[in-house]
Amino acid sequence: MESRCENCIVRQFNSLRAMSKEELKRVSDSKTTRTIKKGEALFKEGEKLDGVFCVRDGVSKLSKLSENGKDQIVKLASKGEVIGQRSVVAEENVNLSAIAVSDMEVCFIPKEGIVSSLHTNPNFTLEVLRHMAHDLKEADDVIVNMSQKSVKQRMAEAFLYLKNNFGEDEEGYLRLVLSREDISNVVGTAIESCIRIISEFKKKGYLKTSGKRIGITDEKALKNLVEGF
Repeated sequence: MESRCENCIVRQFNSLRAMSKEELKRVSDSKTTRTIKKGEALFKEGEKLDGVFCVRDGVSKLSKLSENGKDQIVKLASKGEVIGQRSVVAEENVNLSAIAVSDMEVCFIPKEGIVSSLHTNPNFTLEVLRHMAHDLKEADDVIVNMSQKSVKQRMAEAFLYLKNNFGEDEEGYLRLVLSREDISNVVGTAIESCIRIISEFKKKGYLKTSGKRIGITDEKALKNLVEGF
């Protein structure tokens, strides 16, 4: 049974919560649910989007290709987030790519439903603005982090972020498994540095690894490192 937007729990986490029952019903009638396999793209940088994606399950990396051909991951979007809002509102091509880092279930909402609500429902418009402002703030934080924190501090922060936002499995490993390349692209460093720092953190007893999986074994030490102690 495909979930209706009116009854969907994830909309509580995004701007759709400000829609009226009638608007939600219209959106629900027009949306399509898609399964995106790990590694597949929801969209690529430069594409024109004719709607937005609401994440029902799974995680997507939003990244930008730099001039040297390296991906910089600017955000990990998970359950409840709406992807592509800015592009649809501004009527611009998307400036990021969205690739699934785990299997995903998303709802694609054609832009007509979003745009008509922007014109007629001030509460919805305000919610969309709030979410876009929040994304801007996060982007500002990323820029400041890049310039003011060392690679080791950013690595430590990334592992703490993954634990706090996505949790751990029963064995104490981070639930969201990212490749070493993805971790280096989140942090903004070379993959070689990423691998070297992970093994250094292991030696110091901050982390444990098993294949691709990484677990935090000394959270306090990582926090101290981030704070510069």
